Formats: sequence, structure tokens, C-alpha cells
Amino acid sequence: MKKTLLVIVILLAAFLRLYKLGSYPALNADEAAIGYNAYSLLQTGKDEHGNAWPIHFQSFNDYKPGLYFYLVMPFVKILGLNEWSVRLPNAIVGIATVYLIYIFVVELFKKESTGNGEQFNEPLLALISAFMLAVSPWHLHFSRGGWEANVATFLMLLGTYLLVRALKDSGYRFFFLSVTSFVLALYTYHSARIVSPLLLTGILLTFYKQTKLHLKPVFVSFVLGIVLIVPLVRDFAKGEVISRASGVGLFADVGPIEKTNEQRMEHLGTFSVILHNKVTNYGLAFLKNWGSHYHGLFLFISGDVIQRNAVPETGQMYLYEIITVLAGLYFVIKTYKQRPKVYNLILGWLFVAPIPAALTFQSPHALRAENMAVPLTIVSALGVYFLIGRIMYSRRVLKRAFIIIAILFVSWNIARYLHMYYAHMSKEYPFSSQYGVKELVEYLSKQKRDFKNIVVTNKYDQPYILFLFYTKYLPSEFQKQHVLTLRDKYGFSTVSDYSNYIFKTIDWDKDKLLYPDSLIIGADEEIPDGTNVVEKIYGSNGYLYFKVVAN
Repeated sequence: MKKTLLVIVILLAAFLRLYKLGSYPALNADEAAIGYNAYSLLQTGKDEHGNAWPIHFQSFNDYKPGLYFYLVMPFVKILGLNEWSVRLPNAIVGIATVYLIYIFVVELFKKESTGNGEQFNEPLLALISAFMLAVSPWHLHFSRGGWEANVATFLMLLGTYLLVRALKDSGYRFFFLSVTSFVLALYTYHSARIVSPLLLTGILLTFYKQTKLHLKPVFVSFVLGIVLIVPLVRDFAKGEVISRASGVGLFADVGPIEKTNEQRMEHLGTFSVILHNKVTNYGLAFLKNWGSHYHGLFLFISGDVIQRNAVPETGQMYLYEIITVLAGLYFVIKTYKQRPKVYNLILGWLFVAPIPAALTFQSPHALRAENMAVPLTIVSALGVYFLIGRIMYSRRVLKRAFIIIAILFVSWNIARYLHMYYAHMSKEYPFSSQYGVKELVEYLSKQKRDFKNIVVTNKYDQPYILFLFYTKYLPSEFQKQHVLTLRDKYGFSTVSDYSNYIFKTIDWDKDKLLYPDSLIIGADEEIPDGTNVVEKIYGSNGYLYFKVVAN
């Protein structure tokens, strides 16, 4: 019966992650960069900028970790360059994570008892965990798209599961596989480079007695890990990779420095420097950022303030999980003495998960802290497990009432989330993805007249990469033609022109004189009324994104 239910949960996870995957939401610039660079590698053995088989992809000068690019390559080869080939690998990984959390929870809680003679039902807890991750807003959102963070979360969970297995079994195999999984996470996403080492170290210390019994395979695996990260370290030595991190890092925010100066002017005493300094204020900023990831508004009500990472009026978890998370924490405290190592692992992961996001000035940040979804889901599942146990001992009438109310409330939460995701997200957050660009490229492809230039607004994020993606522009030609601009204040660069495409802010009065015999394509507010608008381009959400003018 439990195997059947697990299959149903996995099928549910697959449906939620694959439904309209190729069309919703619209492809964003980062996804287009992944797809086009994979396409470029297949065509030329180089990325869009002519770098041969890179570990970090230069892209918008943000130097994206490269593993997901390479995962996408065979899908581009088989399916062609489209939304499916970019998103399907991550969706598959998201589905696999649902199964992985099931076997991880079974392994972690195996042969545990509740302390009152009742056998702990780890398959039931694992099934609850799998279901809750399958429908999790946090995990589901980042499983539907080319999000490298989701793959890193899978690899960290896989590494944790394999390490727990390794500490229970003899031999080297699981140690080697665990270290390899953790190292691969380092090649996948920036946040994993902080969480993975902390998580790995924490597990070995938590299971200290078991670690002592496996010192030789632990040491050999450590050496293997060092060897595997050598190419990554060599890439860091180039400097460009770190420059992007510094652009979004906590120290890029001058607020704590200004606060320090202000406090010293207010306090001119002997101990002013000791009490008011950059270390203290940056430390407080970090703690504020870290703590914001546990705030109820972020978790249950409003979610991330960055629209691309969020669904309107929805937290990272469901409203009903306010109850289940609190119940889970109560259950952990109540039974802590019976399984301290297990709970230390879960709570330790929950503790370190938001550290990378807290080290940036954008917090709370759902994407950078996405791996939080794993320990939080297990805590929430523990709460459900505990509540089920209490309900089962209730009177029959109360039991039925509790079950009916719980099913209705949970179903309403999930249905409302899906409604907000599919019916409202693209309308309330019309600039969260690059809606309208695909429709614009399709319109331009039908034009039989040759225009001297096609001038396109750069109002929307990195338009050049989406044009490359949708037109399947020859990478060998693009590599020879383009020039990256200097970095902006956030550390990003762009391409302002290639072939006869020009991407710029539209200034109609000037551009109509500068670009004769050209198409000028601007946002609604950039093209004044009374111009020769030959086409209006709407996105799939019905929003007007472009006006096309034949100049």
C-alpha cells in the first residue's frame, strides 16, 4: 500500500512540475543564457563569448557555475533549443528529489522508537515528507525552470543521504559517492559552496562515534574531494568569478559603514571605536539577514520580495504549515533525547541553509536559501506525523471532524497556490519573466522586407540573449561580432548590438533620425501616440510589451 501511495506522490510531483513547463512562465534571460550557451558548446565547443568548455560561464559577466549548462546539453541535442530542453533537466531533478527525501527520511529514522514502546513508523513519516515536498510552493517554484539552485539542493540532499548510509555501512563506496555529490553541488550553484562544506562537516561531527569507526574511508574520501575541487579553485584564482559575488555581497552595502560613522559622531567618548565599528554593524546586518529567513511573513504569508522568485500573496510554505511546523518543533523537543543525532542533523541543516543568502544585501532570498525547503519539509512532516498520532487517539466523532477539516484546509491551500501561480502570477508580476519577447521574435521572423537595423528597447532584462535563443543565431557568428559592455553597479554586463540588432533605451525623437529604414521597437511608454505603429506585441499574459514602428 505504501509503495502504491509513493508512486502516486511521485506522479503528482511529476504532473505539477511538467504541466505547461514549456510555456509557463515565460523564459527568462538566465534560462535563455543556459540554453544558448549549451547550444553554442554543441556547435563550436565554446560558450557564447568564445571560452572553451568553461567551469564558470561568463554570460552577463556574472560567471554562472557551469554544471547545469552541461546537464542541459544532451537535452538541447535531442529536443533542440527551446524551453523544454532548458527546463526539463531541472524538472526531472525536482521529481527525483521527492523520491530522494523519502528514502532519506526512512534511512535517517530507521529503527527508532517513540520511547513509549510504540515503534516509530518511518515509512509513514517518509511518505508525508515526500508528499509535502511534492506540493511545496518553495520547491515546486524552483523545479519549474532553469534554476541551478534546485539541482544543488538535490545534490546536497543526495550527499547527505549517502553519507548517512556510509556511516552505517562498511566500505568506501558510499563515502566516495557522498563526497562526489557534495563536490558536484559546488560546481552547480554559489550558495552550495558555503552550505555543502558546513553540512558535510556537521554530519561527521554529529555522528562522531560512527566517524571514528570509518577514519580511513573518511580520509581517502577527503583526499578525493580535494582532487575534485582543484579545477574549481583554479577557476576562482582568475578573479572574475569572485568579482560578481562581491557585487551582491553584504560588504557591497555601504549602509553599515554609514551607520558606524553616524554612531561615532553621536558618541564621542573613549570607547566609541570599540562600541561602534564596521565589524559590529556588518555582523548585525548579517544576523538580521539570517533571521529574516525564519520570519513568518517570508515563510507563510508574502514570500520573497523579488518577483521572479515569488507567487503573489503566497509564502514559501502553505498557511497550514504554521501549525505543522510548530507541532514538528514541539515533537522534536519532546522526543529529542530518543534521537538527538537525527534532530541535530535536521536542525543543523536548517541553521546553515540561509547563511549564503544572509551574506548578500538581498534578504530574505528564496532562491539562494532554497535548500531550506528540505529540513523545513521534514520538520513540517514531523508535525503532521505527531498530529495524526494525536488524532488517532481522539473520539470517533472528533477524529472524523479533524480529518475532514484538515483535508479541506490543506486542499484549499494547495488549490489556492496553484490558482495564484497559473492565473495571477504573470498578470500581477508582468516583468518577472521576459513575456512578449518570443512573440516579438516570431513576428520579426515573418517580415519579408529587409530593414537596415532592428532597434529594440533594453527596458526588459538582457534582450540580446533571448533574441539569440529564439532565432537560434549561429554561435560561431555571434562569437566574432559582439562586445560586452562594462559592468553596471550590480556587476552585470550586456551586449548592445550584433548583426543588425541594436538594443538600447528608446529615445524616439533622436532614434527616428538616427535609424532610417529601420524597425524601432519600444515599450508602450517609449513610443508616443501618433507614430506609425505597425504592430503591437502582447505577451501570453495579455500585457502589451512592445510597439513596432517602421521608421
